[in-house]
This record gives sequence, structure tokens and C-alpha cells, in this order.
Amino acid sequence: MDAPTLADVLAARRRIRAHLDPSPLRSYPSIDRLVGAEVWVKHENLLPTGAFKVRGGVNLMSQLDAQTRARGVISASTGNHGQSIAFAARLFGVSAIICAPENANPVKVEAMRDLGAEVVLVGEDFDDAREHCERLAREHGYRYIHSGNEPDLIAGVGTHTLEVLEERPDIEVVIVPIGGGSGASGACIAGKSIRPELEVIGVQSAQAPTAYDSWREGKLVERPMQTVAEGLATRTAFELPQRIIREKLDDFVLVGDDELLAAVAVMIEKTRTLVEPAGAAALAAALSPQTRGRIKGRKVALICSGANISPAQLREVAGAGALIR
Repeated sequence: MDAPTLADVLAARRRIRAHLDPSPLRSYPSIDRLVGAEVWVKHENLLPTGAFKVRGGVNLMSQLDAQTRARGVISASTGNHGQSIAFAARLFGVSAIICAPENANPVKVEAMRDLGAEVVLVGEDFDDAREHCERLAREHGYRYIHSGNEPDLIAGVGTHTLEVLEERPDIEVVIVPIGGGSGASGACIAGKSIRPELEVIGVQSAQAPTAYDSWREGKLVERPMQTVAEGLATRTAFELPQRIIREKLDDFVLVGDDELLAAVAVMIEKTRTLVEPAGAAALAAALSPQTRGRIKGRKVALICSGANISPAQLREVAGAGALIR
């Protein structure tokens, strides 16, 4: 697999623009005060599926040939990637099957079904669902869409950072959540091609550190995961995103689930928009001691991706806001 280039991101923007408006980029004085920097929130949580993944889904699906569309597509997801595939499949008249863990976020499962996808609940985690998905793809000839090892997905999601720099070319740092790493890969490709001095910082849950450990060790590793942020969790690392972020990512930080829940509360209170734990990850990183000194007084964009919070997660968040004021 060849990594996408800025030209691929620009082409993706042209394909996506017919179907998705740019997401808002907003500033909030209260978040500036908490972080100690000039902060701009890129509200990917306000896209139709609540996450940046939909950009990649539309970009990839728009390029499938008629024969592939007729066979249908299949993918594995904990929810946000699955929604992106379901959304794009519906847009282009393609049948889609999404394999998700049995304990998947019910809000995301319902959304995927409402978008017309067949959802198969199987296994304890994402990787169990992925392995089942790959078996079905081989048996039935579906076009298997991997959630990370797809250049067209990475080029599509990279348009979020392209939009950030078009609106605010003076941004110095972009902080982006990492699960499999497609969003961070796209941010690195688009951001550093336009502005080489731009810093891109990734963030993942300390309770699901597969991508972080793979990046640190320079090889693909497997780790257990037990996090509230299912949007940041994979047991295995993805080859193409890791190759890109190993070369281009400036830093990678881990935050605890307690920090993620506290950041969800702050995001809901200060931005008046709904976010799930993965959607608050960039803010959690900005507020963490390991990052705060590095970004103090600088112009920072937070990629806020993930609005699909479940009622159970909301109950967990209810008391967490007191942790950060």
C-alpha cells in the first residue's frame, strides 16, 4: 500500500464537498483559559455521523466501480467507522455489512442500522469482529474495507486538517485522537505538506495503548484493552497508519479514562455540543501535564471526533466534570 499524498487529500476534498459541508472551527474563551493557549476546536462531532470517519467513507465509496458496488461491501467497526461506511454505502446505493463486537455502543449500532447497513454483532472486541468480517469477505466476495489500511480512507479524513489550515493558516499545533491511526495519518499528510513546521500530536487512552506502543517500539504490537473510549481501541495495530505516523507524527501521548471522562464533561459544558470519550481525547491531551507546557501560549487546533455517546457513558461523565475546572 502506498501512503496517500497531499494531491490525494485535495482530490478527496473535491469528491467529499458534494456530500459533506466543512465542519465548524470554533474558539471558546473558557477552553483557552483552561488550556493556557489559543484553542480552536474542529467540530467533526457535528458531521452527519458525528465523527471524521465519514470523510473517508465517502471518498472511498465514491471511487468503487459498478461491479464492486454490486457485490457489496463489508467492514468491522466499534461504530464510528461503521457509520461512515453505512452512510457512504447508502449515498451510492451499495449494500453494506458491518461486523461489531457484541457489547458495541448501542447508539452506534442503532445508527448503523438506521443508515441501512446490516449489523452483525460478534465477539468480545473489535478484533474478534474484524476476524469474523474477514472470513465473510473471503467466503462471499464482498469488498472488504479495512478501518485503517485504506489509502482512500486516510486521504478522506485528512481533509479535516486541510480545512483547519485553510481557515486558520497560523495554527501551530494539531492534536488528534488515535485508535487505528487513520485520522492522525491524514492530519500528518495534509498538515505537514502545507506547513512543514506544523506539529501534530496524537492521543490515545492509556487503557488501550496498542497504537502508542507500536509507534514507540517501531513495530506492530498487540495489547489488551479495557477503555471507555471504544473509538480509540484496537487490540492490534494497523500497518499503513503506523508507517505514516512513525515518519511524521511529532509526539504521542496517553491519557487515562478518568481524564477522558472529565474532558467529555468540559466539552459538553463549554462548547454546548455532545461528545463521546474519543471526541474529547484531544482536549484531554491539551489539559494533561505532559502536553500543557509544550503548547502554552500557542495556536492549537483540537480535532473533536466522536459525538456518539451512550446513556451509560453519559452517566459516568455526570460527576467527572469536577476533575477539571
